[in-house]
Amino acid sequence: MILPNFALRSALVVALVTALPANAAPTLVSQRSTPELSLPAQLQLADTTVERYQLLPKDEDFVYDFSKNPDLPFANRKSFPALTGYGTSFSLSALPACSMSFVHLHPRATELFALTSGRVLTEMVPEGNILDSDKKQRVIRTELHPGMMTIFPAGSFHTQVNPDCEPANFTAALTAEDFGISLVADQTFSFTDDVIARTFGQSISGKDIDRVKDAIPGATLIRVEECLSKCGIQKRQV
Repeated sequence: MILPNFALRSALVVALVTALPANAAPTLVSQRSTPELSLPAQLQLADTTVERYQLLPKDEDFVYDFSKNPDLPFANRKSFPALTGYGTSFSLSALPACSMSFVHLHPRATELFALTSGRVLTEMVPEGNILDSDKKQRVIRTELHPGMMTIFPAGSFHTQVNPDCEPANFTAALTAEDFGISLVADQTFSFTDDVIARTFGQSISGKDIDRVKDAIPGATLIRVEECLSKCGIQKRQV
């Protein structure tokens, strides 16, 4: 027996209504039981801006005190959840005397690096096929003084050097809440020996590869020997 269209539609409506759970109405993230989720995760899942503010009920939630976090000079969505959803991170720190940051890149963010005191030399290698007048890979070098800023585009290799005897204070804004850091030398020499040897045209192999691996510093800062000598600073003082 074939039901008339009206009867068929009515039967479908009844079936759908009875299949829906009684508590199908959505609830706010702030009212759900989500103890397993971090605050940034809850903020990411919030349905509205109103709900995001409910998850940050205190005025103090909108303040990040760099002076109380000297070992964590980065304000990102993990250390400062109020940044979640705004696509930015911020750093307020200093490059110690006679030091160089390890050559690195940020895979997910462009960095705006501004100097507030001291002097910093920077080098930045942009992506491939960006050449200089000699048709070689272009390297952009700057000398920054207080009040100056440079840019490190996302994915570009870069480093900063403080060639003087006093710390150089800087601020850095990055265009991602989770910008990431890749240390070029350390990660390059994480490949197998065969890959490394072929990459460098067989100019390095075997024990030489092990020697280079062992020589790569484990820290993100490298001390500039000539500067240390000039300033009378011993490595153990750093």
